[in-house]
Amino acid sequence: MEINRETVKINGKKAAAAVRAEVASAVRCLREQGKRAPKLSVILVGEDAASRTYVKGKEKACQEVGIESETIVLPAETSQDDLLQAIRRLNEDSHTDGILVQLPLPPQIDEEQVVQAIDPDKDVDGFHIRNVGKLTKGKAARYLPCTPSGIIELLHRNQIPIEGKHCVVIGRSNLVGKPLALLLLEENGTVTLCHSKTADLSSFCRSADILVVATGNPRMIHGSMIKPGAVVIDVGIHRGEKGLCGDVDTESCMGIASAITPVPGGVGPMTVAMLMKNCLEAYRVLHAGRAEKQ
Repeated sequence: MEINRETVKINGKKAAAAVRAEVASAVRCLREQGKRAPKLSVILVGEDAASRTYVKGKEKACQEVGIESETIVLPAETSQDDLLQAIRRLNEDSHTDGILVQLPLPPQIDEEQVVQAIDPDKDVDGFHIRNVGKLTKGKAARYLPCTPSGIIELLHRNQIPIEGKHCVVIGRSNLVGKPLALLLLEENGTVTLCHSKTADLSSFCRSADILVVATGNPRMIHGSMIKPGAVVIDVGIHRGEKGLCGDVDTESCMGIASAITPVPGGVGPMTVAMLMKNCLEAYRVLHAGRAEKQ
């Protein structure tokens, strides 16, 4: 079996910094023209520690690029109706460009109903059925889900070709696996979508030129399961006794994969960077809509 002498670790922090710098430049131009900065409103329900950490990361990214941010913290016992009312207020607020409800939500709340209540023109997560439908039909969706679009951006910025490559995605979630498979198809990749019921998963992994792992299971994929020279994208992040790890056993893949995303510092930073890009686009969409009505 051919073994590569060196596996490149794909630097997600560097690519994310480049995306954020582009957004920051565009926001500066808006301010120089006497216009207000874009605004992102985040709703956090409850005291989940991981969710709070994610929200703080988004607040920090907004501050870095010049986007105004607002975090609305609601108690864990908040009712569905009260949450929907908060979303309606933001939908109607002309100074709010992007709306994000941090998931997961407490058990008394229907997540799908909440997501669909967000104005699709302010849906910077890209989860509204209108935006998902456009993606599914191969039309230019206004906002792409941040993690899948971040993976595509990461491949582009590292000059990793997708067209004609066999792309295997492990994980069929609505947040990552399904939309990523569609985006890879749009890039002319040949896509196989695997999941927990896939028989002989290892054989699919070993056939992949680009292998994306989004299973939520720590170190599930080992070096023996990948094709020499493959590009491995690890979406997972888990905290264990030895620190953070992903869905891929990175060390066993070194010297076999041609490139791999580390955990941390791979896909994660791209997710937040693409959120900033979506928020800027939401400002442009809503500003253009208001100009047309004048």
